Amino acid sequence: MKKYGLIGKTLKHSFSKKYFETKFKDENITDCTYDLYELEKIEDIKTLLQSNPEIEGLNITLPYKESVIPFLDELDESVKDTDACNCIKVENGKLIGYNTDKEGFLEAFLSVMIMDYYKVIILGNGGASKAVAAALDELSLDYTIYARNPRGKYDVDWKEINEDIISDTSVIINTTPVGMWPNVDECPDIPYNAITRVQLAFDLIYNPEQSEFLKRADAQGAETENGMYMLELQADKAWEIFNS
Repeated sequence: MKKYGLIGKTLKHSFSKKYFETKFKDENITDCTYDLYELEKIEDIKTLLQSNPEIEGLNITLPYKESVIPFLDELDESVKDTDACNCIKVENGKLIGYNTDKEGFLEAFLSVMIMDYYKVIILGNGGASKAVAAALDELSLDYTIYARNPRGKYDVDWKEINEDIISDTSVIINTTPVGMWPNVDECPDIPYNAITRVQLAFDLIYNPEQSEFLKRADAQGAETENGMYMLELQADKAWEIFNS
């Protein structure tokens, strides 16, 4: 029996197990299982793999998309491009890292892109943020990354976000976990009153279906999109990698 799964710190909110189990059933795949593996620290991935030699592929979620990289034997160009990994193929004892978030976001973003966006704000600077930035680079879109703890060369302190910045923005993308189940009443601290009808609010969160961030943007007349379609796209791309 081939094993696949998701590693992260807290996985009760995850859609992955249900998604893959439904896929296995619909496609009559009977020799595969998909499980959730909560790791207290990323170093525990060694014990996980030693205890489960049948594992052939893993998806990676918060907060390990960056910290998992030192444990990989090979890096696909998609990981080098984003400095983040959300997919591992286990092949001949080697861990090969990939990033399917970039492609998933790019396709989902293009599906709702209804105008020529001229300026984009990315909220957060974690692993998902890097994939989003790489996708926007491919589209040659101007963006600024705002973070609580600026680390990257182009990161800007979150405290600098004001009404003028929001009103002069075409797209606001939330890549942080703020507002994710079970903390559904929370949302990124930005001046929502400055959002206008010409803007798109994109939240990588998919649970709840409409986050507080999206609710507030919608109340201002903005177009909104959650992260479910992106998640489905990146999961399908991961499955292709596992079976390549």
